[in-house]
Amino acid sequence: MFSKYDVIVVGAGHAGCEAAAAAANLGSKVLLITMNMQTIAQMSCNPAMGGIAKGQIVREIDAMGGYSGIVTDLSTIQFRMLNLSKGPAMWSPRAQNDRMLFATKWREMLEQTPNVDFYQDMVKSIIIKNNKACGVITGLGHEISSDSVVVTSGTFLNGIIHIGEKQFGGGRVAEKAATGITEQLVEFGFESDRLKTGTPPRVDGRSLDYTKMEEQKGDKHIVGFSYTNTTKVKPEDQRSCFITYTNQNVHDILKTGFDRSPMYQGRIEGVGPRYCPSIEDKISRFADRDRHQLFVEPEGWNTVEIYVNGFSTSLPEEVQNQALKQVPGFENCKIFRPGYAIEYDYFMPTQLNHALETKLVSNLFFAGQINGTTGYEEAACQGLMAGINAHQKAKHLEPFILKRSDAYIGVLVDDLINKGTDEPYRMFTSRAEYRTLLRQDNADLRLTERSHQLGLASAERMRAVELKQVEVKGVKNMLKDLSIEPEDLNTYFEEIQSAAVTEKQKAAKIILRPNVSLQSLSKVVPALKEKLEGISIEAVEQAEIQIKYERYIEKEQQLVDKMSELENMRIPESFDYSKLNALSIEALQKFKKIKPATLGQASRISGVNPSDVQILMVYMGR
Repeated sequence: MFSKYDVIVVGAGHAGCEAAAAAANLGSKVLLITMNMQTIAQMSCNPAMGGIAKGQIVREIDAMGGYSGIVTDLSTIQFRMLNLSKGPAMWSPRAQNDRMLFATKWREMLEQTPNVDFYQDMVKSIIIKNNKACGVITGLGHEISSDSVVVTSGTFLNGIIHIGEKQFGGGRVAEKAATGITEQLVEFGFESDRLKTGTPPRVDGRSLDYTKMEEQKGDKHIVGFSYTNTTKVKPEDQRSCFITYTNQNVHDILKTGFDRSPMYQGRIEGVGPRYCPSIEDKISRFADRDRHQLFVEPEGWNTVEIYVNGFSTSLPEEVQNQALKQVPGFENCKIFRPGYAIEYDYFMPTQLNHALETKLVSNLFFAGQINGTTGYEEAACQGLMAGINAHQKAKHLEPFILKRSDAYIGVLVDDLINKGTDEPYRMFTSRAEYRTLLRQDNADLRLTERSHQLGLASAERMRAVELKQVEVKGVKNMLKDLSIEPEDLNTYFEEIQSAAVTEKQKAAKIILRPNVSLQSLSKVVPALKEKLEGISIEAVEQAEIQIKYERYIEKEQQLVDKMSELENMRIPESFDYSKLNALSIEALQKFKKIKPATLGQASRISGVNPSDVQILMVYMGR
């Protein structure tokens, strides 16, 4: 019934979809197996993409030729660029999405991708021969052969759903859990554990009083996520979100359910996400706070369903209902679906190499929540990398690796495989030591050429990057050459409370001043406005950032160059660390377990001291 495939992808969430698209677009014959064809790319939790650091990841996926950015733009109902009051390294795009349209667009794009086949079934085990993944066995008993396998199981591996004292098996509400894979791999020698995540109740928007809430509108200028000419939402068409707050009455009612909470009664073994805690967690951890912010988010263009962001809970349904009715604007709210917690299996990511391939079984790749991460964006970028490398392995090509200095994706993968995680891992800008280089505005300049050389990013994308590079260089040269008279500047400087000038100034020097932007300067200097006409907004912004932050960028690049010396010092896979008697016991154990490929990787392993790296470096030098 089935021919042999180059790559089989198990699971069609955000990681699985990106993995299937990447492998197929590189030329592999791909089979995407999902337990339910109706839930491909479902937004299981909030109907949004991007946010702090996550937005940078989606931009990077798009720059590489992945689909998440395009799908996000096609289904956006509101767009906001976060952190605009800070420097460009912190700017983070975020979109509110139409949940159903998002999944529909993803499926359409996958169905239009040559080389992708679909099959609806559960995968119960991996076919492993001579420590190599060779295919899968499904619940219906089909044995399907492949050269590599990517497992993107999300929250489905032995998933258990908790609502108060009720608990039942499931990977998402109303969907059954997946069984078999964990047991097989643990028996093979893999190390697994449990994590948990949660989701808030969904309510009927018709039952809310928005006059008691604070309206949050979208941006007037829509940047979006994709570097392609994908149609974006018009500013005037955006849907508003709203902000409200819990209060002491809400907290008191929620506390009455604590004795029936699965978390407090110890029925949940897994650790939950620290940075996205449940409402009961917030009340316990931040007892001094008398209120917590809630974001009231519409689920789409044509639905009244509302997502109550910030009210994630697994308390009994009647407690959720009573507490919500004490929130301003929610006095008459009707719940569509209660919040719940879900507990699931994951595998320690230290069991992977940089290609996201397992060390115990070659040609077997893990991506997404199976690696202990949380979030659509973190899952999607892992799927992209696992899909690329599953293709590379199937075709006997070198793995494609992004370093920490290349992308947030590189930071995420490096963190996972070196440090592991015992709680759901979420990306933050603070995790990236080179965040001045890894901005959301330059992901295409950083990654598209590399992806194009690999065969993933299209020639059209590459041409767009080349045009942008030419435009940016032209704008920078023009700003360095253009002199502006004092009379054109001083009224403007007075308005922004900046010191007046008495002689001509180069435009490049002027924009180094705080509060001066090229856009505002061009409004008062006709010659500048004329020279910028016809140049893309993206190129103008990029030139301005490169000039304003030139010294910071150079300094960070010097750090990258210095660290690359360690990254280039490779450690043989068969290296015997036992020979180094001076190593600490912890470093010896970690080196043997993780088997770092370079001195740079060795230096980032949790528990390894600089002295351990020095010892290794001296020995390698010999």
